[in-house]
Amino acid sequence: MSLTERMMPAVSPPKPARPAKRGAPEPGPSTLRIIAGAWRGRRVNFPDLPGLRPTPDRVRETVFNWLQHDIPGTRCLDLFAGSGALGLEALSRGARETVFVEQAQAAARSVVDALGRLGGTARARVIEMGASRFLKSGGESFGKPFDIAFMDPPFGQNMLAEYVPLLDVGGWVKAGGMVYLENEKSAGAPPLPAHWELLKSKSAGEVGYHLARVHP
Repeated sequence: MSLTERMMPAVSPPKPARPAKRGAPEPGPSTLRIIAGAWRGRRVNFPDLPGLRPTPDRVRETVFNWLQHDIPGTRCLDLFAGSGALGLEALSRGARETVFVEQAQAAARSVVDALGRLGGTARARVIEMGASRFLKSGGESFGKPFDIAFMDPPFGQNMLAEYVPLLDVGGWVKAGGMVYLENEKSAGAPPLPAHWELLKSKSAGEVGYHLARVHP
């Protein structure tokens, strides 16, 4: 089986792109930089897709400073993986395995390509599936629960309010595990289940980011 596990119904092929205007530059892939760990300084390409918004370097650096003693040897879930920035950073810093969940085919394949170039394919799975379907799947084939989950959904849709309960009810994160949550700064800290503890909450620019622990 290939590293990308396509678990969505087939979709119609995209319509051909309109020709670019004469003299306009061809759109190219965007890049991000891995901040620390075994792949420190390596750059990763990701497609220029609507709504695909990697966690900024400044925010990732802070988040992984928070998690620096918790990452080594863990199993991580990168939900709404997009560019794969959070899951790749976790692998670079010593995570044992990361499962990337991403619905957009182009984004999922770019994560697979990045893992191949970085030499991380043996420690990762890329699941091409919508987050809701994944969280409702039961999880037996994905080896839940995870030690750490990253949740960085598209902004402006209040998605954390929908997906945090699914993550919790499904038992996707073990007791004592950590959940990273990212949303627009204006939304404030997201509502959490009663047995979760909000440990950290900060903002940078328009991004709000938060770290919670799951208690029994």
